[in-house]
Amino acid sequence: MPTPFSYAPRLAGVPVLWNIMKIDIVSVFPEYFEVLNLSLLGKAQEKGLVEVTAHNLRDWTHDVHHSVDDTPVGGGAGMVMKPEVWSECLDELLHLEPTTVTCDSTADADDTASADAAEPAESATEIAANADTVPATDRPVLIFPNPSAPLFTQQDATELSHANHLLFGCGRYEGYDARIPQYYRAQGVDVREYSIGDYVLNGGEVAVSVMLEAITRLLPGFMGNAASIVEESYTGENALLEHRQYTKPADWRGIKVPDVLLSGDHAKVDRFRRDEALAKTNELRPDLIEALDCSKLDKADRKTLMALGWEVSGAHPRQR
Repeated sequence: MPTPFSYAPRLAGVPVLWNIMKIDIVSVFPEYFEVLNLSLLGKAQEKGLVEVTAHNLRDWTHDVHHSVDDTPVGGGAGMVMKPEVWSECLDELLHLEPTTVTCDSTADADDTASADAAEPAESATEIAANADTVPATDRPVLIFPNPSAPLFTQQDATELSHANHLLFGCGRYEGYDARIPQYYRAQGVDVREYSIGDYVLNGGEVAVSVMLEAITRLLPGFMGNAASIVEESYTGENALLEHRQYTKPADWRGIKVPDVLLSGDHAKVDRFRRDEALAKTNELRPDLIEALDCSKLDKADRKTLMALGWEVSGAHPRQR
């Protein structure tokens, strides 16, 4: 059935002190994800921090053409990925038995009547209630990239980095049948749909790669220097855009590193970087400034924001 291209075994003779994050990816182009064997993610697999397996969705088809899509119901251009193929694949990877669920949907009355005539179906509420006894980190998270979904953020990446099992589904063509995420939510599965930006791609593979890198780099032991992810853009409470970075030489082609960074005064360096982060965020992402908690700003932060035209006497900054 599935044909994984990579497998990260537990290191022989080495005690594992953390939970290995299991990542399954379903795509009609699983070879795309061979790149995940490179760089830091490849090293993380070698160290046993994460186990990544890419599956070919066509392995769950039964026709000679290995079809995974069909024409849209109601007409329209393009093709839509079929729920039958996806369900066989996802049921196997999630260790679920096929069932009939009752959901609030746009189904016709005739469809509902025929479903009621079959075996008694568990309601979505009943199934979800049974799953609530399982800790959130122990339950798999099913993720579909979708340009019509909420934007994927650093906060989402941080939350998902605590999961033990992530299962990504890569859509193609006009997307996947809307009943697929609906069904698995009714099964009590934590289903997420995310967009990575206000644009459309040919398939979900690029989006999955983006989310995977954002998530896995937050795993303990993934980065060589854990401090390197602490002061990044969008990270932590009162998140800002990160300040600019420089390296040697101090003078390159007539452009000099700011003198304060060469001063050796760590307090002044920290203040310079903080002020630059505030100014950069003010210019490019004022919405992040508006979300700051004024009670957690120090006197110097308030002074800088006031100089940038913000009122900081309330719960959150507001432009004057």
